[in-house]
This record gives sequence, structure tokens and C-alpha cells, in this order.
Amino acid sequence: MNANPSQSDANERMKSYLAKIATGPTMSKDLTQAEAEDALSLILNGEVSSERAAVFLIASRMKLETLEENIGYWQALDATTVKQEVKFDKLVQISEAFDGFERTPIFTFYTIPLLAEMGLPAYGHSALPLPPKFGITFEDLLVNHYGISVNQTFEYRKALIEKFGFGYIGMQQTHLQLNALKNLRTEIVKRTMLGTMEKMLMPLKAKTNYLATNYFHPGYEKSMLAVARLGGWDIAVVGNGMEGSILYGVHKTAKLFVHLNKVGVQEKKLDVSRELDASTAQQIQGAFEALKPIPASREKVAELGEQALQGKGGSAATLIAYQAATLGYLFGRFPDVQSGFDAATHILNSGKCYDKLISYLENCK
Repeated sequence: MNANPSQSDANERMKSYLAKIATGPTMSKDLTQAEAEDALSLILNGEVSSERAAVFLIASRMKLETLEENIGYWQALDATTVKQEVKFDKLVQISEAFDGFERTPIFTFYTIPLLAEMGLPAYGHSALPLPPKFGITFEDLLVNHYGISVNQTFEYRKALIEKFGFGYIGMQQTHLQLNALKNLRTEIVKRTMLGTMEKMLMPLKAKTNYLATNYFHPGYEKSMLAVARLGGWDIAVVGNGMEGSILYGVHKTAKLFVHLNKVGVQEKKLDVSRELDASTAQQIQGAFEALKPIPASREKVAELGEQALQGKGGSAATLIAYQAATLGYLFGRFPDVQSGFDAATHILNSGKCYDKLISYLENCK
């Protein structure tokens, strides 16, 4: 029996794209933006075999994606993302690496309710752990530590974010086609361009939209900034934070690229020793050094993160306050990092963020 015409056409198109990008280190050719968008759309819509999809995802990364190709890949992902408006004047989306962290504990999950208390409604966009690291993510903590159902709807998670001013939403709510590629990505093992472009999606849209995300390999920030402009972000911060996170400027001086709508891209360098007074900088560096020997696990991250939100202090509280302060500064909430750190520390000491997190989790179940 012959394949149906549409299926045959999809296979021929993918065959032509593979002929361009999978012919070795010297013979491979670049795709146009439209071809890249079409190729990934075929994969997302299940119109080609998993074998061809895997070859394409591997070959596109080995060839090294061009700016035009990455824009096309983002357009395919953006077109299939679930999107809804939310009732906020401003909203911060935090998108750390969707494969998570696995070395030193990182506490961004607990920074999110603090940001809301500081006047910046915020949510984390992530997925259950993906390859290559299968590390800890927002969704991993929410589902595998706190026991929240993975099957909650987009509308339910969105409503909780609107109610509490903070929250978390996963790929299983925002992008079913991308979520369906999890097993394929696991078999591929290595990171593909999906790991870069999935962080740039905007499932929730407020009047003013801020993005905080990370890049790892220098050069990829160019594509991320290009799609930040196309995606409608008012401010998008793309920085080389610690292990795929948005903890900027602690383990080393962070190079940040800040997309400002109608202005362009500004480059900043962020380092605790330059942004804070000497005693605060020493406190933050001391907290970082104290946490470095502690292996990252869901249980330890949750234990230390909850203690910080309860007002019990500790190294985690210091890094959470610093992280919130940097975002408050970068998104215009505070004139400098020091005043943001002082405000964040005062709020943490009150313990109110813990009560609000527990209330959120109880409503989430």
C-alpha cells in the first residue's frame, strides 16, 4: 500500500533537509529559516519517523546551527506553544536549563515566591528532568518532592499563578508536542537545539514581560537575543549563570546580554565584589563556598530552601536574597543590587514567603 500523499510529501521534505545538513563536516549546507521551521514542525507534528527525527536533531547540532536556522526552530516551537494572557502589569518568567542542575544546590525555586513579595510576580517554566543531565528542575521539585500532580492543566497552573503572584508551569502543560519528544531526546543522549530554544518560549503573557534565562556555550546568546526580540519580551536577560541557572556573578564574573524592547541589546558584567558593599560581598562569597561541597539532591535543596523562606537564615538564604536582588535590579525594581539585597533579606527574615509557598502547594494539590 502506498503512503498517503501528505505523508509522502513530509518524508520527501525531511529527506531533502537531511541531504543538506547531514553530509559531513565539509559538505553540509545550511538551511534557510523557512526550511528549519518546516523541518522541526514535521518532527513536532509527528509527520516523520522517530529515526529521521533523531538524525535531524543530531545532525543540526553537529553542523552547528546558524542564526537563521535557530530562528526557524524557535518559530516552529513558538507556533505550537500553548499561550494565554494573565492579569499582571508585569510578569517575570524564569527559564533555567530544562535538564536541571546536578552539582551544587541552586535555590531558584525558592527565589520565585520572594520575587513576588518584592513586587515582581514571577513563575518558573521548566520540565521534568531531561537529558543529558537529568538534574533538578522546578517541575522536578514540584512533582517529585512536593507530590504535585504532573497531569494538572495549563489553566489550573495559570490560575494559581494569578492567585498567588508566583508559581510554576511545566512543558507538559505548555507544549505537548515538545513534551512528547522526551523519550527520543533521552535516546539521543546529547543536547540538541531544543535545549536552547525551549527556554525562549512565552506561554504566559502579561502587559509587560520579563525573561531571565541562561546560555552555556558562547555564541548561542546571539540566537537567544534574536528570538527574544521576535517573541515580544520587554526585557530579556541572557546570562552565563552557574550550571545552567540564573545565579549570576557568584562563581565567576557573569557576562549578561540584556535585550530591551525598542532599545536593543546592552552588555553588562555582574560580579558580587563590584555590585555590593564589602561585607555583603564577603557574605555572599562565604555562602557560595559553604554550599559548594554539598551534593545537590531534591531533599537537601528543599530543606535549605525552606529554612531560608522560614527566616532561619543560612547560606541558602544569602544566595536566594542575592539572586532576587540581581533580578530586581535588572528589571528596574531597585536602583542597585545592594538595595535589592537589603529588601530581600528583610522579607526573608519575616518568614512570610514560607507561609505563601506552603499555601500555594496546598492549593496545588
